[in-house]
Amino acid sequence: MNQKLLKLENLLRFHTICRQLHSLSQRRLLAWWKRGLSPAHPLRAEQLCVRPWPTDALVGAALCQQRLLVTNKEKRPLRSQSSPINPKRDVEVWVGMTVEELARAMAKDIVEIQPSGVNHTSRPICIHCTCWWLEINYYIYEALLNTAFDMDSLEANSHLDEVWIKEVIKKAGMKLRWSKLKQEKVRENKNAVRRPQADPALLTPRFPVVTIMGHVDHGKTTLLDKLRKTQVAAMEVGGITQHIGAFLVSLPSGEKITFLDTPGHAAFSAMRARGAQVTDIVVLVVAADDGVMKQTVESIQHAQEAQVPIVLAINKCDKADADPEKVKKELLAYDVVCEDYGGDVQAVHVSALTGDNLTALAEATVALSEMLELKADPTGPVEGTVIESFTDKGRGPVTTAIIQRGTLRKGSILVAGRSWAKVRLMFDENGRTLNEAYPSMPVGIVGWRDLPSAGDEILEVESEPRAREVVDWRKIEQKEEKDRDDLKVMEEQRKEHQEAHRKAREKYGSLHWKKRSYIKYLERKEQRPLKPKEKAEKDSNVLPIIIKGDVDGSVEAILNLLDTYDASHECELELVHFGLGDISENDVNFAETFDGIIYGFNVGAGKAIQQSAAQKGVKIKLHKIIYHLIEDLQEELSSRLPHRLEEYPIGEACILATFSVTEGKRKVPVAGCRVQKGQLEKQKKFKLIRNGQVIWKGSLTSLKHHKDDVSVIKTGMDCGLILDEEKVEFKVGDEVVCYEENEIPAKTSWDPGF
Repeated sequence: MNQKLLKLENLLRFHTICRQLHSLSQRRLLAWWKRGLSPAHPLRAEQLCVRPWPTDALVGAALCQQRLLVTNKEKRPLRSQSSPINPKRDVEVWVGMTVEELARAMAKDIVEIQPSGVNHTSRPICIHCTCWWLEINYYIYEALLNTAFDMDSLEANSHLDEVWIKEVIKKAGMKLRWSKLKQEKVRENKNAVRRPQADPALLTPRFPVVTIMGHVDHGKTTLLDKLRKTQVAAMEVGGITQHIGAFLVSLPSGEKITFLDTPGHAAFSAMRARGAQVTDIVVLVVAADDGVMKQTVESIQHAQEAQVPIVLAINKCDKADADPEKVKKELLAYDVVCEDYGGDVQAVHVSALTGDNLTALAEATVALSEMLELKADPTGPVEGTVIESFTDKGRGPVTTAIIQRGTLRKGSILVAGRSWAKVRLMFDENGRTLNEAYPSMPVGIVGWRDLPSAGDEILEVESEPRAREVVDWRKIEQKEEKDRDDLKVMEEQRKEHQEAHRKAREKYGSLHWKKRSYIKYLERKEQRPLKPKEKAEKDSNVLPIIIKGDVDGSVEAILNLLDTYDASHECELELVHFGLGDISENDVNFAETFDGIIYGFNVGAGKAIQQSAAQKGVKIKLHKIIYHLIEDLQEELSSRLPHRLEEYPIGEACILATFSVTEGKRKVPVAGCRVQKGQLEKQKKFKLIRNGQVIWKGSLTSLKHHKDDVSVIKTGMDCGLILDEEKVEFKVGDEVVCYEENEIPAKTSWDPGF
């Protein structure tokens, strides 16, 4: 009897909890309604009123349960009166855990109470049917019910503070055991960053950094040579600039200007963009006889994106066909308005070849820099930008940099990208050793552990351990970013695999198992391993290459061009390795392994390396002009394409009559023709054309003139011919063409843009 009363007491207690939960849900609905918020589903007006709970039905259900217990007393074994949760059980908890996590730790399931998703008017009244609504963890809810905890915000993903976790565990009769934080530990940021803006009182005037930009062969380097009184252009291979150069020029007036000479070739877009980002003024060089060209427009866009003022230098004004006014008008279309047309862009007519008016160009640049009031902080840690980087045989990794803040001295510890350096040597563009480098000065830096990339930010740190810490942190960041990208790719591939699997199931789902097995057999047969001959043909459509360059910017330019490759359907281009410096034995081994070709730009290959490559059958192709390298690569790609067949007509004839002859027991159609052009040769190929459409191609079995078999029929002669296919019907007016096929080397469709 005690067992029955205990069960009845539990049911009545369960009824009390039901009423409390019902009241709680109504309070949350009213609270939403008062705040003007709408739940996930629209509410009817009657839902906002508290409806009486069907107590009679609930009590009736409880009494039915009691009678059932009485009648089945002997049949059902007695249940343990102990709590379903072991009171001595340890619960591992942590700060900030959610309600769902706490419920799982207590070995209890939890279901969110969401008033917006429940239809209160259709709630079942049977005890066993209300489990889906009432199956919230009893211990968590009861422990927090009469506390200061905001019950309206209680959801499965609600985070619990330490005090509420202790309260729940205490009232549940369990033991508390704190664990280490489950949340991923936030790694401390060890990166080095630029300093805040300096006090204006500490700033001192500095000379400007000027970038010379424009189209290829418009005279940028020659113009700079006249200002520096040097002959850099004469020493450049092919007469074009292929590196970014930094030079400090002292004018006769005593003013100093740092010039950056950027390449004008289409391949060096990244270098021009980098030059625009670190400069104060852009000198746009446009040839008066050539006008605005593609790279001119690109240089304007780089300057406008960097918000750098422009000084226009119209070069080659000494030529007879020079038209400076035409250049100014063309520039109006690109928002470059000269002072003559009411704008603020200074335009100077110069001749780099004769040196005319170069003083006026320098004065215009100095005047603009004075208007900009350029200043910098020469104190504190150094800040700068890598302009170019390369590997020197005697010095190791070397960078050309522009100092933007602070004063660089020997022994300074620098960080750039994922590399660091202790400055061992500094030198200017002429190779002279420097002891200090101030803001706006171009400087070569020796002492890097690894080679940083062009465009990397240079920051000075206090010690070598700090430099290693920064570099390690950046490497970890790069690895994590790569892992995230790889994870995205893997997730996309997984989704594609699932979609393919789903389509396969739909495809085979309605088929009989025999039919399904046969189709799968055919698919496996198509995926059989390639035979050696087939594998060789497939490998011939892949070109593995290795790129070696003299400086980082040159390799960057070549890789950017390779990124434009869009002819993989013809021949796949596979970049195996790229790097800086002369070609090494390791490069030859790479090329041998992948059956690839080594392309070198402005680098060398020793005699021993060339002999080793020849023994291993590895091609080494060296170039000093970038477009020659790309043209060579295009030829190599074209050589791997199958030859295409071109038809060359030899003669044409018109069908004047049709008849048939008997050969044995069969009738053979014959076409009576007259040669209109060229000649018909029996050993060549023929095609039959009707109304401009080719209806047959093949060869002849017979060619006769009158009754004689002949091999050639010339213009104006009549003949009869029989095709190698008897089912073809002739019609008067059809045209017969005699032709031969020649193999023509194919050419890749890849266009690098120049």
